[in-house]
Amino acid sequence: MKNKNKLLLILLISFVGLQFFRPEGIDHGTKTPDLANVPKQVNAILRSSCFDCHSSEVNLRWYDKITPANFLVASHIKEGRKTLDFSKWASWPKAQQNTMIYYSINKILSGEMPVPSYAAVHSYAKLNQNEINVLKNYALTLSPRKIADSLQISSAEKQYNEWMTGTLKHSSVKPSPNGLQYIPDYRNWKAISTTDRFDNVTMRIIFGNEIAVKAIQEKQTNPWPDRTVFAKTAWKQQVSKDGSISTGEFLQVEFMVKDAKKYHKTKGWGWSRWKGNDLKPYGDSPDFDKECIECHKPMEKQDHVFTSPLYLISQLKKIQK
Repeated sequence: MKNKNKLLLILLISFVGLQFFRPEGIDHGTKTPDLANVPKQVNAILRSSCFDCHSSEVNLRWYDKITPANFLVASHIKEGRKTLDFSKWASWPKAQQNTMIYYSINKILSGEMPVPSYAAVHSYAKLNQNEINVLKNYALTLSPRKIADSLQISSAEKQYNEWMTGTLKHSSVKPSPNGLQYIPDYRNWKAISTTDRFDNVTMRIIFGNEIAVKAIQEKQTNPWPDRTVFAKTAWKQQVSKDGSISTGEFLQVEFMVKDAKKYHKTKGWGWSRWKGNDLKPYGDSPDFDKECIECHKPMEKQDHVFTSPLYLISQLKKIQK
Protein backbone atom coordinates (compact mmCIF):
# COMPACT_ATOMS: atom_id res chain seq x y z
CA MET A 1 0.00 0.00 0.00
CA LYS A 2 2.88 2.35 0.84
CA ASN A 3 4.49 1.69 -2.56
CA LYS A 4 1.19 2.42 -4.27
CA ASN A 5 0.82 5.70 -2.41
CA LYS A 6 4.39 6.66 -3.29
CA LEU A 7 3.72 5.93 -6.95
CA LEU A 8 0.58 8.05 -6.90
CA LEU A 9 2.48 10.88 -5.19
CA ILE A 10 5.26 10.71 -7.80
CA LEU A 11 2.70 10.77 -10.61
CA LEU A 12 0.93 13.74 -9.03
CA ILE A 13 4.17 15.70 -8.59
CA SER A 14 5.17 14.87 -12.20
CA PHE A 15 1.77 16.03 -13.47
CA VAL A 16 2.01 19.30 -11.54
CA GLY A 17 5.57 19.80 -12.77
CA LEU A 18 4.45 19.32 -16.38
CA GLN A 19 2.06 22.26 -16.04
CA PHE A 20 5.04 24.64 -15.99
CA PHE A 21 5.78 23.64 -19.60
CA ARG A 22 3.57 25.39 -22.13
CA PRO A 23 3.57 25.64 -25.92
CA GLU A 24 4.83 28.98 -27.20
CA GLY A 25 4.16 31.13 -30.23
CA ILE A 26 0.37 30.77 -30.31
CA ASP A 27 -1.84 33.87 -30.22
CA HIS A 28 -4.95 32.75 -28.35
CA GLY A 29 -6.94 35.89 -27.84
CA THR A 30 -6.88 38.31 -30.79
CA LYS A 31 -10.48 38.93 -31.80
CA THR A 32 -11.29 37.95 -35.38
CA PRO A 33 -14.13 40.09 -36.77
CA ASP A 34 -17.01 38.61 -38.72
CA LEU A 35 -16.16 37.95 -42.36
CA ALA A 36 -17.17 40.98 -44.41
CA ASN A 37 -20.03 40.54 -46.89
CA VAL A 38 -20.85 37.10 -45.49
CA PRO A 39 -24.33 36.36 -44.03
CA LYS A 40 -24.63 36.29 -40.23
CA GLN A 41 -25.72 32.65 -40.21
CA VAL A 42 -22.67 31.60 -42.25
CA ASN A 43 -20.39 33.65 -40.00
CA ALA A 44 -21.86 31.98 -36.92
CA ILE A 45 -21.27 28.49 -38.32
CA LEU A 46 -17.68 29.21 -39.33
CA ARG A 47 -16.92 30.88 -36.01
CA SER A 48 -18.27 27.92 -34.05
CA SER A 49 -16.70 25.14 -36.13
CA CYS A 50 -13.60 26.65 -37.72
CA PHE A 51 -12.24 29.73 -35.94
CA ASP A 52 -10.56 27.89 -33.04
CA CYS A 53 -7.97 26.42 -35.41
CA HIS A 54 -8.34 28.67 -38.44
CA SER A 55 -8.16 32.18 -37.01
CA SER A 56 -6.32 34.23 -34.39
CA GLU A 57 -9.30 33.87 -32.07
CA VAL A 58 -9.14 30.70 -29.95
CA ASN A 59 -11.74 29.71 -27.38
CA LEU A 60 -9.79 27.24 -25.22
CA ARG A 61 -11.67 25.00 -22.81
CA TRP A 62 -10.11 24.16 -19.45
CA TYR A 63 -9.05 20.72 -20.69
CA ASP A 64 -7.28 22.33 -23.67
CA LYS A 65 -4.94 24.13 -21.29
CA ILE A 66 -3.65 21.05 -19.47
CA THR A 67 -0.17 19.78 -20.37
CA PRO A 68 0.41 17.66 -22.45
CA ALA A 69 -2.99 18.14 -24.15
CA ASN A 70 -2.20 21.81 -24.80
CA PHE A 71 0.74 20.83 -27.01
CA LEU A 72 -1.58 18.76 -29.22
CA VAL A 73 -4.08 21.62 -29.39
CA ALA A 74 -1.28 24.08 -30.26
CA SER A 75 -0.17 21.76 -33.05
CA HIS A 76 -3.73 21.69 -34.46
CA ILE A 77 -3.86 25.49 -34.36
CA LYS A 78 -0.47 25.96 -36.05
CA GLU A 79 -1.34 23.54 -38.85
CA GLY A 80 -4.83 25.00 -39.20
CA ARG A 81 -3.64 28.60 -39.53
CA LYS A 82 -0.92 27.54 -41.95
CA THR A 83 -3.55 26.06 -44.25
CA LEU A 84 -6.33 28.61 -43.78
CA ASP A 85 -6.49 31.69 -41.54
CA PHE A 86 -9.81 33.52 -41.57
CA SER A 87 -8.14 36.41 -39.73
CA LYS A 88 -6.65 37.38 -43.10
CA TRP A 89 -10.05 37.47 -44.81
CA ALA A 90 -10.08 41.25 -45.34
CA SER A 91 -6.70 41.13 -47.12
CA TRP A 92 -7.82 38.54 -49.68
CA PRO A 93 -9.27 39.53 -53.05
CA LYS A 94 -12.86 38.47 -53.66
CA ALA A 95 -11.83 35.52 -55.84
CA GLN A 96 -9.62 34.12 -53.08
CA GLN A 97 -12.38 34.57 -50.51
CA ASN A 98 -14.73 32.55 -52.71
CA THR A 99 -12.09 29.87 -53.21
CA MET A 100 -11.51 29.56 -49.46
CA ILE A 101 -15.24 29.14 -48.86
CA TYR A 102 -15.31 26.42 -51.52
CA TYR A 103 -12.22 24.75 -50.05
CA SER A 104 -13.69 24.79 -46.53
CA ILE A 105 -17.01 23.30 -47.59
CA ASN A 106 -15.34 20.56 -49.59
CA LYS A 107 -13.25 19.62 -46.55
CA ILE A 108 -16.42 19.47 -44.45
CA LEU A 109 -18.28 17.38 -47.03
CA SER A 110 -15.39 14.91 -47.25
CA GLY A 111 -15.39 14.46 -43.47
CA GLU A 112 -11.85 15.80 -43.09
CA MET A 113 -12.98 18.87 -41.19
CA PRO A 114 -13.35 19.39 -38.36
CA VAL A 115 -10.50 16.96 -37.67
CA PRO A 116 -12.25 13.86 -36.25
CA SER A 117 -9.94 13.62 -33.21
CA TYR A 118 -10.64 17.29 -32.41
CA ALA A 119 -14.39 17.00 -32.96
CA ALA A 120 -14.54 13.95 -30.69
CA VAL A 121 -13.52 16.14 -27.75
CA HIS A 122 -15.04 19.42 -28.98
CA SER A 123 -18.53 18.31 -29.97
CA TYR A 124 -19.67 21.91 -30.59
CA ALA A 125 -17.43 21.99 -33.68
CA LYS A 126 -19.41 19.27 -35.45
CA LEU A 127 -21.76 20.47 -38.17
CA ASN A 128 -25.25 19.08 -38.64
CA GLN A 129 -26.84 18.64 -42.03
CA ASN A 130 -28.78 21.89 -41.82
CA GLU A 131 -25.56 23.86 -41.19
CA ILE A 132 -23.85 22.10 -44.09
CA ASN A 133 -26.78 22.99 -46.36
CA VAL A 134 -26.54 26.63 -45.27
CA LEU A 135 -22.86 26.73 -46.29
CA LYS A 136 -23.52 24.98 -49.62
CA ASN A 137 -26.40 27.30 -50.49
CA TYR A 138 -24.26 30.31 -49.67
CA ALA A 139 -21.42 29.03 -51.86
CA LEU A 140 -23.83 28.60 -54.76
CA THR A 141 -24.75 32.29 -54.56
CA LEU A 142 -21.12 33.33 -55.05
CA SER A 143 -21.18 32.35 -58.72
CA PRO A 144 -24.79 32.00 -59.87
CA ARG A 145 -25.35 29.74 -62.86
CA LYS A 146 -26.85 31.38 -65.93
CA ILE A 147 -29.08 29.56 -68.40
CA ALA A 148 -27.25 28.96 -71.68
CA ASP A 149 -28.91 30.00 -74.93
CA SER A 150 -29.13 27.78 -78.03
CA LEU A 151 -26.06 29.38 -79.64
CA GLN A 152 -23.92 28.73 -76.56
CA ILE A 153 -25.13 25.13 -76.36
CA SER A 154 -24.40 24.53 -80.05
CA SER A 155 -20.94 26.08 -79.77
CA ALA A 156 -20.10 24.04 -76.68
CA GLU A 157 -21.23 20.79 -78.32
CA LYS A 158 -19.08 21.52 -81.37
CA GLN A 159 -16.06 22.25 -79.20
CA TYR A 160 -16.60 19.12 -77.09
CA ASN A 161 -16.88 16.92 -80.19
CA GLU A 162 -13.63 18.40 -81.50
CA TRP A 163 -11.99 17.61 -78.17
CA MET A 164 -13.36 14.04 -78.21
CA THR A 165 -12.23 13.36 -81.79
CA GLY A 166 -8.74 14.66 -81.13
CA THR A 167 -8.79 17.88 -83.11
CA LEU A 168 -6.65 19.38 -80.37
CA LYS A 169 -4.11 16.61 -80.88
CA HIS A 170 -1.38 18.31 -82.87
CA SER A 171 2.38 18.57 -82.64
CA SER A 172 2.61 22.36 -82.61
CA VAL A 173 1.71 22.74 -78.94
CA LYS A 174 4.53 24.58 -77.22
CA PRO A 175 6.05 23.14 -74.03
CA SER A 176 5.40 24.61 -70.60
CA PRO A 177 7.89 27.32 -69.48
CA ASN A 178 9.47 24.76 -67.12
CA GLY A 179 10.10 22.34 -70.00
CA LEU A 180 7.24 19.87 -69.59
CA GLN A 181 5.73 18.66 -72.84
CA TYR A 182 2.02 18.52 -73.63
CA ILE A 183 0.63 14.95 -73.55
CA PRO A 184 -2.03 14.66 -76.28
CA ASP A 185 -3.13 11.08 -75.50
CA TYR A 186 -4.52 11.82 -72.04
CA ARG A 187 -8.07 11.60 -73.44
CA ASN A 188 -7.52 7.84 -73.79
CA TRP A 189 -6.67 7.47 -70.08
CA LYS A 190 -9.15 6.39 -67.43
CA ALA A 191 -11.26 9.12 -65.84
CA ILE A 192 -10.59 8.58 -62.14
CA SER A 193 -12.46 11.47 -60.55
CA THR A 194 -14.56 14.59 -61.10
CA THR A 195 -14.99 17.81 -59.18
CA ASP A 196 -17.58 20.57 -59.22
CA ARG A 197 -16.06 24.00 -58.60
CA PHE A 198 -19.24 25.79 -57.69
CA ASP A 199 -17.18 28.80 -56.59
CA ASN A 200 -16.23 29.61 -60.19
CA VAL A 201 -18.91 27.57 -62.01
CA THR A 202 -16.57 25.05 -63.60
CA MET A 203 -16.46 21.28 -63.72
CA ARG A 204 -13.30 19.17 -63.76
CA ILE A 205 -12.54 15.67 -65.05
CA ILE A 206 -9.32 14.09 -63.77
CA PHE A 207 -7.66 11.41 -65.90
CA GLY A 208 -4.88 9.07 -64.76
CA ASN A 209 -2.33 7.15 -66.79
CA GLU A 210 -1.77 3.39 -66.38
CA ILE A 211 0.65 3.93 -63.49
CA ALA A 212 -1.95 5.98 -61.62
CA VAL A 213 -4.69 3.43 -62.25
CA LYS A 214 -2.48 0.58 -61.01
CA ALA A 215 -1.58 2.57 -57.90
CA ILE A 216 -5.28 3.05 -57.15
CA GLN A 217 -5.94 -0.65 -57.63
CA GLU A 218 -3.11 -1.57 -55.28
CA LYS A 219 -3.91 1.24 -52.82
CA GLN A 220 -0.43 2.73 -53.22
CA THR A 221 -1.43 6.37 -53.48
CA ASN A 222 0.40 8.08 -50.62
CA PRO A 223 2.92 8.66 -51.96
CA TRP A 224 2.02 8.07 -55.59
CA PRO A 225 4.66 6.05 -57.48
CA ASP A 226 7.08 7.65 -59.92
CA ARG A 227 5.76 8.01 -63.49
CA THR A 228 2.24 8.67 -62.22
CA VAL A 229 0.61 11.33 -64.39
CA PHE A 230 -2.67 13.15 -63.85
CA ALA A 231 -4.47 15.28 -66.43
CA LYS A 232 -7.15 17.60 -65.08
CA THR A 233 -9.45 19.13 -67.67
CA ALA A 234 -11.57 22.15 -66.77
CA TRP A 235 -14.80 23.21 -68.49
CA LYS A 236 -17.26 26.01 -67.89
CA GLN A 237 -20.53 24.62 -66.58
CA GLN A 238 -23.42 25.00 -68.98
CA VAL A 239 -26.95 25.04 -67.60
CA SER A 240 -29.91 24.15 -69.82
CA LYS A 241 -33.45 25.43 -69.32
CA ASP A 242 -34.43 22.16 -67.62
CA GLY A 243 -31.65 22.68 -65.06
CA SER A 244 -29.34 19.95 -66.37
CA ILE A 245 -25.63 20.75 -66.30
CA SER A 246 -23.12 19.81 -68.99
CA THR A 247 -19.69 20.86 -70.21
CA GLY A 248 -19.55 24.30 -71.75
CA GLU A 249 -16.46 26.14 -72.96
CA PHE A 250 -13.17 24.23 -72.63
CA LEU A 251 -10.88 26.20 -70.32
CA GLN A 252 -7.67 24.30 -69.75
CA VAL A 253 -5.85 21.06 -69.04
CA GLU A 254 -3.31 20.69 -66.24
CA PHE A 255 -0.75 17.92 -65.77
CA MET A 256 1.00 16.59 -62.67
CA VAL A 257 3.95 14.29 -63.44
CA LYS A 258 5.48 12.36 -60.53
CA ASP A 259 9.25 11.90 -60.32
CA ALA A 260 10.48 12.28 -56.75
CA LYS A 261 14.13 12.67 -57.78
CA LYS A 262 13.80 14.76 -60.93
CA TYR A 263 11.28 17.15 -59.38
CA HIS A 264 12.51 17.13 -55.79
CA LYS A 265 12.64 20.94 -55.79
CA THR A 266 8.93 21.12 -56.66
CA LYS A 267 7.60 18.62 -54.11
CA GLY A 268 8.25 15.58 -56.32
CA TRP A 269 5.92 16.70 -59.10
CA GLY A 270 6.30 18.40 -62.45
CA TRP A 271 3.49 20.91 -62.98
CA SER A 272 2.12 22.29 -66.25
CA ARG A 273 -1.00 23.86 -67.73
CA TRP A 274 -2.31 24.68 -71.19
CA LYS A 275 -5.23 27.06 -71.64
CA GLY A 276 -7.97 27.36 -74.23
CA ASN A 277 -8.56 25.65 -77.55
CA ASP A 278 -5.20 26.86 -78.83
CA LEU A 279 -3.49 25.17 -75.84
CA LYS A 280 -1.38 28.12 -74.88
CA PRO A 281 1.17 27.15 -72.18
CA TYR A 282 0.53 28.89 -68.87
CA GLY A 283 3.23 30.90 -67.11
CA ASP A 284 5.70 33.63 -67.95
CA SER A 285 8.78 32.03 -66.38
CA PRO A 286 10.07 28.54 -65.45
CA ASP A 287 9.23 29.06 -61.78
CA PHE A 288 5.52 29.68 -62.44
CA ASP A 289 4.88 26.32 -60.78
CA LYS A 290 5.37 27.95 -57.36
CA GLU A 291 1.78 29.02 -57.81
CA CYS A 292 0.73 25.37 -58.33
CA ILE A 293 2.66 24.20 -55.27
CA GLU A 294 1.12 26.89 -53.08
CA CYS A 295 -2.36 25.90 -54.22
CA HIS A 296 -1.71 22.24 -53.39
CA LYS A 297 0.01 23.00 -50.09
CA PRO A 298 -3.05 22.03 -48.00
CA MET A 299 -2.66 18.47 -49.35
CA GLU A 300 0.98 18.13 -48.30
CA LYS A 301 0.22 15.05 -46.22
CA GLN A 302 -1.50 13.41 -49.21
CA ASP A 303 1.48 13.85 -51.55
CA HIS A 304 0.06 17.22 -52.68
CA VAL A 305 -2.82 15.53 -54.55
CA PHE A 306 -6.43 16.67 -54.16
CA THR A 307 -7.85 13.83 -56.24
CA SER A 308 -9.84 11.16 -54.40
CA PRO A 309 -10.23 8.27 -56.89
CA LEU A 310 -13.85 7.32 -57.56
CA TYR A 311 -13.12 4.00 -59.24
CA LEU A 312 -13.60 0.87 -57.16
CA ILE A 313 -10.93 -1.81 -57.38
CA SER A 314 -13.47 -4.29 -58.78
CA GLN A 315 -14.35 -1.84 -61.56
CA LEU A 316 -10.70 -1.39 -62.44
CA LYS A 317 -10.19 -5.14 -62.67
CA LYS A 318 -13.16 -5.46 -65.01
CA ILE A 319 -11.83 -2.66 -67.21
CA GLN A 320 -8.38 -4.24 -67.39
CA LYS A 321 -9.89 -7.59 -68.46
